Amino acid sequence: MEAPSMAATERTVLQFSSSQSLSAKVHPLVVFNICDCYVRRPDQAERVIGTLLGSILPNGTVDVRNSYAVPHSESVDQVALDIEYQHSMLLSHQKVNPKEVIVGWYSTGLGVTGGSALIHEFYSREVPNPIHLTVDTGFTKGACTIKAYVSHNLSLGDRQIAAQFQEIPLDLRMVEAERIGFDTLKATAVNKIPSDLEGMEASMGHLLALIDDIHKYVDDEGRIDPDNKIGRFISDAVGSIPKLPSSAFEKLVNDSLQDHLLLLYLSSITRTQLSLAEKLNTAAQIL
Repeated sequence: MEAPSMAATERTVLQFSSSQSLSAKVHPLVVFNICDCYVRRPDQAERVIGTLLGSILPNGTVDVRNSYAVPHSESVDQVALDIEYQHSMLLSHQKVNPKEVIVGWYSTGLGVTGGSALIHEFYSREVPNPIHLTVDTGFTKGACTIKAYVSHNLSLGDRQIAAQFQEIPLDLRMVEAERIGFDTLKATAVNKIPSDLEGMEASMGHLLALIDDIHKYVDDEGRIDPDNKIGRFISDAVGSIPKLPSSAFEKLVNDSLQDHLLLLYLSSITRTQLSLAEKLNTAAQIL
């Protein structure tokens, strides 16, 4: 373990509202990794931290695609990171995907702390202007809250007096299959993981709710101030719908559903055959 040079109590942390100068996009895999690391944390650890990997998109957005946990210990007055482990993990990841570089770090919990300022200072030496991602795995506000920040040092003369954390826009857009898993993960309690058909039903219900919202917005034309940006989005969505007769569309959906059911049936048969082969092999070894 190597400890940052400053004590946590010596650094003031200021937290401000959103800054539009930078934005971040986080893939669902990162959220799943963070939650998994939190579940597997040592008993005495209150939170986990780790490194965010990704790249900078041409439009300047920080694209976070992967992550890994970094062992650390912290108390009221100091924070220590396993820097050697951090560098070893980075080298291992870049052997697999050299295009992924450090773009920031994450921590579980709600908001930033004095210790966060010290850890952010370390990552600022690893990469210019890193982002800080916080994931509220404790469901403090009733659901999993995810936020992203950037930090700037406030100085008085030659003396640094505070670390200013500013929240930045965070894009959590994902495909529907990923969203079903994310909604299940962020729920405070679930009875079971939804099956493929239940997931499809939930997706159709969500799509129907979105269509109803669009209908209400269009019907309220004249009673609310128009928004050209929303109008263009609606126009693009309507224009992307293929012009098919209802009978052809119904046949297309039914054929797709039958293909999906066939895949489920084949996978079930495969699992049965593997289980049977394993039992026959065990019986042959006993005999």
